[in-house]
Amino acid sequence: MQHNSRWHLLETADEVALAVYDEILEAAQEAIKRQGKFKLVLAGGSTPEKVYKLLAKSDADWARWYIYYGDERCLPVDHAERNSLMATHCFLENVAIPEAHVFTMPAELGPEIGAKEYREIVINALPFDMVLLGMGEDGHTASLFPGHQHKQDELVHAVYNSPKPPSERMSISAEALSSTHQLIIMVTGANKQDAVNAWRSGQDLPVATINPKNTIDIYIDKDAFKS
Repeated sequence: MQHNSRWHLLETADEVALAVYDEILEAAQEAIKRQGKFKLVLAGGSTPEKVYKLLAKSDADWARWYIYYGDERCLPVDHAERNSLMATHCFLENVAIPEAHVFTMPAELGPEIGAKEYREIVINALPFDMVLLGMGEDGHTASLFPGHQHKQDELVHAVYNSPKPPSERMSISAEALSSTHQLIIMVTGANKQDAVNAWRSGQDLPVATINPKNTIDIYIDKDAFKS
């Protein structure tokens, strides 16, 4: 398990979403005060979706926000399973973040070309101010799956043979996701218990490969955390 992690145990997934939402707004204010902009990496999934719906109703200095994605499925731009489509509907189309500040992964071009194009964007973005991640029941995070090998020094990976469909994806690398001022991992639901126990006992899961210099904040609900 990451040596520098803080676990925040909350009752429900809704409480996790609310706590993370508060953290994001605070981080945005600090980053904007510090450097005039806030660079945020979004995650897919049901708990992040709750967070985005809260953000959509809030007030922030949206003109200074810059949005990136941790991973994406290689599907058409308007496909319902795209992380970018979910984030757009729940959040981005409801706030005044300039379109030029939203860096959608070009996953529709396929894993290789998409990853190559996004590497240029990530190089110019690092370090991020905040990275949001979830964790799957197999311990995967973004589209970094157990047993998959990637080049260590790549900033964005082409992903093939995903155990969850679609099999082709692209993902920011563990190294690049670790290059962030703040890292938040959200874990909710009873189906995550086994992965959480494996993670806490130090097993080699993809989620454990993200190691920023600063403390990792893990927000988890009672269902996922079985002590």
